[in-house]
Formats: sequence, structure tokens, C-alpha cells
Amino acid sequence: MKKISIIALLLSMSILFNSCGVMFGGSKYQGTIVAKDHPNAEIYANGKKLGNGTATALFHRDQPLVVEVKQEGCETKSQTFDKSFRTGNFILSVLSFGLVGLAVDLGTGASYKPNHKKNPEVQKVTDKDYTFNIDYSNCKK
Repeated sequence: MKKISIIALLLSMSILFNSCGVMFGGSKYQGTIVAKDHPNAEIYANGKKLGNGTATALFHRDQPLVVEVKQEGCETKSQTFDKSFRTGNFILSVLSFGLVGLAVDLGTGASYKPNHKKNPEVQKVTDKDYTFNIDYSNCKK
């Protein structure tokens, strides 16, 4: 009987402490950064080197993404991709899970996403996957 109570408690906690934003997007997203036509360009995201030409990593939804692209003989290109509020998920969280869902979404950062509607360089692939295209055309190498 005690095992059933513990299982019921854990199951109810997992349901209560989730929210729409966490279930349908999570607190992180996968971002692919592409330095178009520059396969040797070094890609840095938030100060950390990710790779050359194209790089993929997980990023926190509640923080802007700062990308730097460097290539020998060229100027460094720095670009900041801002976040935007996930209004639809926020409304569903409040309606479905009430104040607990609201607190979970805001606390985990699941209430945000990369601002793909105002920035044509950001492409939404899915709710959890975005592509960031960096225009590095000032580098002629």
C-alpha cells in the first residue's frame, strides 16, 4: 500500500510541476549556426568555441544568443539574437496548469524562444530546433 501511495505521489508531482512550455519546448533549444560560404570560419556562441563553418549546440531559451564568427585575415563578425516571449504556450500554461505552470515556465526559461519572426536570419525548424544564418560576406576569403 505504501508503494502505491509513493507512486501516486510521484505521478501527481510530475503532472503538477510540468507546464505547457516545458512539455512542448523545454528550457533549451538546439541551435545550428551557419557561416554561409565560409567552412573554415570559427564559430563562437556566448564566448565558447563550437566549431568551424557550421556548429550545433543546446542554448538556454531565457538568454540572448551572442555569436561571433572569425576567420584569419577577416574582421570578426559579432551578432546578438534576441529572445521573444512564447505567448501561446504562456496562455496554455496558465489555463492548463494555473499559477504552478506559470511559475515553472518562467523559472525554467521555457517561456521564451529565439525571435525568428523579426529576424530573417533565424529560421524555426521546430519548437526545439532553430537555424541561425550569419552573413559573413564582408570576409572575401
